[in-house]
Amino acid sequence: MRITEFDFDLPEGAIAQAPAEPRESARLLHVADRLADLHVSDLPDLLEPCDLLVLNDTAVLPTRFFGSRGEVQVEVTLVRPEGENGWWGLARPGKRLRPGDHVRLASELHAEVARKDPDGLVLFHFPHAGAELIRRIKAEGRMPLPPYIRRPRGGDPLDDRAYQSVFARRDGSVAAPTASLHLTEPLLATIRARGVPTEFVTLHVGMGTFLPVKVEDTDDHVMHAEWIELQADAAARIERHRREGGRVVAVGTTALRTLESMVRPDGTLGHGTKDTRLFVTPGYRFGVVDRLLTNFHLPRSTLFMLVCAFAGMARMKRAYAHAAATGYRFFSYGDASLLERNDPSQT
Repeated sequence: MRITEFDFDLPEGAIAQAPAEPRESARLLHVADRLADLHVSDLPDLLEPCDLLVLNDTAVLPTRFFGSRGEVQVEVTLVRPEGENGWWGLARPGKRLRPGDHVRLASELHAEVARKDPDGLVLFHFPHAGAELIRRIKAEGRMPLPPYIRRPRGGDPLDDRAYQSVFARRDGSVAAPTASLHLTEPLLATIRARGVPTEFVTLHVGMGTFLPVKVEDTDDHVMHAEWIELQADAAARIERHRREGGRVVAVGTTALRTLESMVRPDGTLGHGTKDTRLFVTPGYRFGVVDRLLTNFHLPRSTLFMLVCAFAGMARMKRAYAHAAATGYRFFSYGDASLLERNDPSQT
């Protein structure tokens, strides 16, 4: 499909620069045969005991640094680990960095430029490795916010809490699974009290979040690999829920992609760990997920393509036009939507 088919008009000022407070006060658009304007706090009323909520428990590492190379200020966002003591990163100004340069990322974190790749990514080698390197990153880094969220140099410490889900427990992401940011422990307790169980999967969100789709046809786009895990006991409970006629509700596109990546050829749900490059576009046949809680995404993005595949392109374009016209806030700190899966014959 042509990328231009996934374009839409986005009003100036629609990109949220800060999260809703409290989190569940964010708006929620229920997208079914009809559109309903609600709030995330209404989510428990939209769920039933036949639903099972699947959450991504990844934790965002604070991998953004404002450092220096000699007298030159350098901003570095680490985006992908390489071995025990290396990270690939986005650097500004990256062109001025050369292999062998020493960069001071923070007071207790230094690195050497090992090499650069053709896309401009820089490989940094650290004198620390493993858990000690992660400890130092967590101690002195800032949250790696998307570039459309504007912050003064040095970042805002408030993002350290706001850009992390309340159930984050497994370090590894360089961007948040943003639908999760709307949920609070009291809201989850209310959902569980209604008889809706929850399960956890893990997808460590990678650098692909930062990169636009540059090709003209979806067939030519290659997704970056992201590490996923679905544990055996969770897979068994989800599979039993499905056999009993229950519905699976994915909180976020990351939870959806994890589940769909684990579907076996016979339609059952597998388990384990692997890298996924699953790219969902209209025509994809979903094997597990029946409902999707997600934010409002960028035009021409892989995430907007995914929601069009899930709920139908005409329905999603109508929903996004309504959201833009009625003041919904878009992207990572924006509002949410609950999507009902479309009949495949109408996708």
